[in-house]
Amino acid sequence: MEPRPGRARQLGGGCRRPGPLHDAHGRVRVLGSASRAAVRSAGGHAAAAVRRQARRLPATPRCHADRVLAKDFSVDLRHCRLLGLAGSVVLAAGGETAGALPVRELPSLASGRAALGLVGVYFGVVLLVAAWALLGRVLRGPEPPGPRSLLVVLAVWATPLLLAPPLFSRDVYSYLAQGAMVDAHLDVYTHGPAILGGPLADEVAPVWRRTATPYGPVFLAVASALSGLTRGEVPAGLFGMRVVALLGVALMAASLPKLARHSGADPAAALWLGALNPLVLLHLVAGAHNDAIMLGLLGAGLVAALGRWPVLGAVLVTLAALVKAPAVLGLAAVVALQARAGRGLVRATVTTGAAALAATLGVTAAAGTGYGWIGALRTPVSPQNWSPTSVLGRATGALLRDLGSDLAPFALPAWHALGLAVTAVAVLVIWLRRPRPSPVYALGLSLATVAVLGPAVRPWYALWGLFLIAAAAPSASVRHRMAAVTGALALAVLPSGGPPDGEQLALAVSGGMLGLVVLWQAHRTSGTPVLGRAA
Repeated sequence: MEPRPGRARQLGGGCRRPGPLHDAHGRVRVLGSASRAAVRSAGGHAAAAVRRQARRLPATPRCHADRVLAKDFSVDLRHCRLLGLAGSVVLAAGGETAGALPVRELPSLASGRAALGLVGVYFGVVLLVAAWALLGRVLRGPEPPGPRSLLVVLAVWATPLLLAPPLFSRDVYSYLAQGAMVDAHLDVYTHGPAILGGPLADEVAPVWRRTATPYGPVFLAVASALSGLTRGEVPAGLFGMRVVALLGVALMAASLPKLARHSGADPAAALWLGALNPLVLLHLVAGAHNDAIMLGLLGAGLVAALGRWPVLGAVLVTLAALVKAPAVLGLAAVVALQARAGRGLVRATVTTGAAALAATLGVTAAAGTGYGWIGALRTPVSPQNWSPTSVLGRATGALLRDLGSDLAPFALPAWHALGLAVTAVAVLVIWLRRPRPSPVYALGLSLATVAVLGPAVRPWYALWGLFLIAAAAPSASVRHRMAAVTGALALAVLPSGGPPDGEQLALAVSGGMLGLVVLWQAHRTSGTPVLGRAA
């Protein structure tokens, strides 16, 4: 691998030659009279730009900066790869007794095996998050790894999770049941998996057994094909769904560097935040969520729209929306990318709309599932969902009941409607504000807004916006904030996917604290930093 310029070089140059705004000693160079005259002739904006650039490039000799940074990065890519692999292995092993297992294999919550597994899962999560944070530090080092090396790290970290039981959610059982329903010609937009009956329906979480699905025909076609291939066998179906999710993650990883280059961002930093993110490994790989397919198709569609295939881009984004509806916002990015390429706003809108309509009609006819998913978007969320609008709705309803008001049942729907209205306004502001953000970044912010203000919030929903923000973040501070959100959400759900109780929370905290103690001891023994500011 050919080493890329280090952070010290970005601060103004290397040891061999000074930067463009510095003298041989690293001090900010004073412009000569001819240069000053040229700057004045270009106008005040050019002069201000030169002054801002000079301030950004501090008067620090480059050799000294490289020595300082090299001293801080005693950890290398190999350490990160091994630490993350250890975390994934322990996480997968703990999931064998504490994961979202088939109901006939679930151990008692009071059993020692289940307790040990829960401790092991959170121990592994802490190791994985620490390895990811360390990798972010390596990206800021004197010889940061390139995208190919990071893809190898992603493969190493994901491999142990492929054969683990489902983790952090039981949604994958719902996917299998819905595929079996389509295969049996049952209407998934009218009935829940309970109508299917049998052992597969028993695996679905009780809250979703009588709930219609909001997923589009693309995903249901995939689930139906998988049901036919596996003949309803749960272990084979689980592995098949995980392979499908892994293909989605592969599309995400393939599209991130291209989107980052277009947006002027570092491809390696985009891969680190958008693909090696612990939420990707925990929820898209280990949890096998269909969000992986949605994001993979969305990323591929945006890459196609960047080049000479805007119609293909519109079709791929439409397919993503026919997995999960939020991806429909990607069509706005396809239009904006065409307009920026000089194709004209009206022409881009008509072309994109026609391609999206044709793809929707063709896929729906081929899948044979109909358009019931549009009405199923009103599917109720789980009673204890912790989205802001749901929390406010429940609190308002409780207050109205205490006051004896008949309006209590309307509190939750009213807050959900208000959340959707605020979301629509916020999305318009994001796209129309000045200066206009890049289409990829605006789409990332829009999807993040939908995830936060929607009626339901899940940790993996954060990936909707984070995936694209990683590719187009305008500054390192944005990536830092996204990384902090990732670290918090990685610990937010129990591996069984069920609601927590006091004993489970105590075991989870114990596992996490054990991981921190081990990391701290490793730091004291070897002097290797285990946590710190990331890329």
